[in-house]
Amino acid sequence: MRSRRPRQAVRQPGHRYERTVRNGFLATLDLCQTPILSGPRLQGLMHPLLPSLIAAVLYLGTAAYQGACVSKRTAPGKPLLLLFGLLALVAHAFSLYQQLLTPAGLVLDFFNAASLIAAAVILLTLLATLRIPVENLLLLLFPLGALTTLLAVLIPHGTVEPINEQPGILAHILLSILAYGLLTIAVFQALLLLLQDYRLKHKHPSGLIRNFPPLQTMESLLFGFLWGGWSLLSLSLLSGWLFVDNLFAQHLAHKTILSCFAWVVFAVLLWGRHQLGWRGHKAIRWTLAGFCLLMLAYFGSKLVREFILHI
Repeated sequence: MRSRRPRQAVRQPGHRYERTVRNGFLATLDLCQTPILSGPRLQGLMHPLLPSLIAAVLYLGTAAYQGACVSKRTAPGKPLLLLFGLLALVAHAFSLYQQLLTPAGLVLDFFNAASLIAAAVILLTLLATLRIPVENLLLLLFPLGALTTLLAVLIPHGTVEPINEQPGILAHILLSILAYGLLTIAVFQALLLLLQDYRLKHKHPSGLIRNFPPLQTMESLLFGFLWGGWSLLSLSLLSGWLFVDNLFAQHLAHKTILSCFAWVVFAVLLWGRHQLGWRGHKAIRWTLAGFCLLMLAYFGSKLVREFILHI
């Protein structure tokens, strides 16, 4: 009787399942080590263009919703405005973070500065909306935010050196931006007040005007913004005098002089309001004059130095 040989399990070295698993695992390791998921492609995913586009879409969509409500003479939902405005502002801030902060320092060129100031203005307006009826300003500010965030990421930078200074200089820059932001809100408030006054005098109140607070409340809001902006501008000039080595150096003289003139204009306006009861068109003219001086002090000189003189 023949003895049976024990049957041995023969394991083929090229077993299909095992080969598939092994090859798949190695392919996964190779994929993790390839430059597809790192380097320039990953940096491309983190490019500020994407958050800027998201912010612009949210800004314009919210402004379109608010404009549609105004055209129908209905009040837009304040919680909805605040929610989408805040989401747009978060995307805007993320884009600014990527553009402003670099290893070399703070890159505050012309369009980055405009985008930063627009974000500050929108943030201040959203916060003010929680307490006072200024949501109509957002109809103008949201398109401004969309424009500035796209320009900051699409337009090439001018010739500007990164700012890597002491905390005192950075505090001076922050105070200047906040002052400019509040005074920008005051200018938009003045323009809305001018439109409201014109429509009421000609007895043609549109849907937008019907949603405005009374004229006296609009004037009170205007001077509230002016007081806040003028106070911050005073602190900005004081901090510049304390921390900047020479405020009247060649590249700073025009900024300092024009900013001081703007400070005087706003001071006279606030004095005239307190002592002489200035209001209406006179207050609006003085507000626009002071803002134009302030705009020339910063943006005018910055535009000329970065894009014309290249210094």
